[in-house]
Amino acid sequence: MYPPIEPYLTGNLKVSDIHTLYYEVSGNKDGTPVVFLHGGPGGAVDAPDRGFFNPEKYKIVLFDQRGCGKSTPNACIEENTTWDLVKDIEKLRELLKIDKWHVFGGSWGSTLSLAYAQTHPDRVKSLVLRGIFTLRKSELKFFYQDGASHIFPEAWDEFIAPIPEAERHDLMLAYHAQLNSADEETRMNAARAWAKWEMATSKLFVDPDYIHRVDNDAFANAFARIENHYFVNEGFMRDGQLLEKQEIDKIRHIPTIVVQGRYDVVCPATTAYALKKVFPELELQIVPDAGHSSREKGIEKLLVEATNKFADLFVGNFEIRPELPDTVHFSQELGLAGGSQDRYRA
Repeated sequence: MYPPIEPYLTGNLKVSDIHTLYYEVSGNKDGTPVVFLHGGPGGAVDAPDRGFFNPEKYKIVLFDQRGCGKSTPNACIEENTTWDLVKDIEKLRELLKIDKWHVFGGSWGSTLSLAYAQTHPDRVKSLVLRGIFTLRKSELKFFYQDGASHIFPEAWDEFIAPIPEAERHDLMLAYHAQLNSADEETRMNAARAWAKWEMATSKLFVDPDYIHRVDNDAFANAFARIENHYFVNEGFMRDGQLLEKQEIDKIRHIPTIVVQGRYDVVCPATTAYALKKVFPELELQIVPDAGHSSREKGIEKLLVEATNKFADLFVGNFEIRPELPDTVHFSQELGLAGGSQDRYRA
């Protein structure tokens, strides 16, 4: 990761009668633009997120999506859909007078990156994606009903505890009722339990500090309410839409690198592999000793390598096309994933 830097520009962008987004810009004012799409939905950007990009080469744009982080109003699910967020990204691009930019997103950020790129392929220079999530019913069922529960049974017990046994056949729907309850204590208990389940399962080795993020009520409330809102509404898209051939054909020309933890139970590797099969032009890097979080060392390393490779993709009016292999790439280096390999040339 690159050393910490501070933004040289921060602002608030009103995107609807209800929502105002916080955004920031750091790095090189004249550098190649990149937009960072955070996870969740309902997460937020964090200062270390700037560290994925070389500040001498990139103009780094971060923003908090509707209802979370420093955007207002907090935890608001009204006028908050995938396609509202896609429009927001375009409004921010236009505000900053950027013609085309690199797009970087992990987990839900990978979902939003794909949705944005498929809607505006002419505005995307490259895609760097991590922990692929496409909001299919099968993916949601694995994490919120029957799948990850078999791997983290003790955390699962805490997750289902707020839900009466009679309602546990559909946990997302049961949580939806509690997260939107008129009773504040009910809402917050549900929000903490929902958020804690994801924090407890996001790393190969459970990280107590990561779990303590749920102690922040504003974070837990926004994260849980917005995430659940998107999931019970199936992402406001067709099941498997982002993987459909006609959608992938729109972005097939965009250089793309995917970094995926082998033991990711939040967004299992099967989805990244499904994306690779329909989009063979992308480079899929499977990290053998990592879970879901971008803070896993092997994932972190490969993401930085990917942004370094794409930093010089466009020089002046000339495009330098990378050679992306048609095979899955497995990186291993003395037990730490992410061996450096020169896979590109002008």
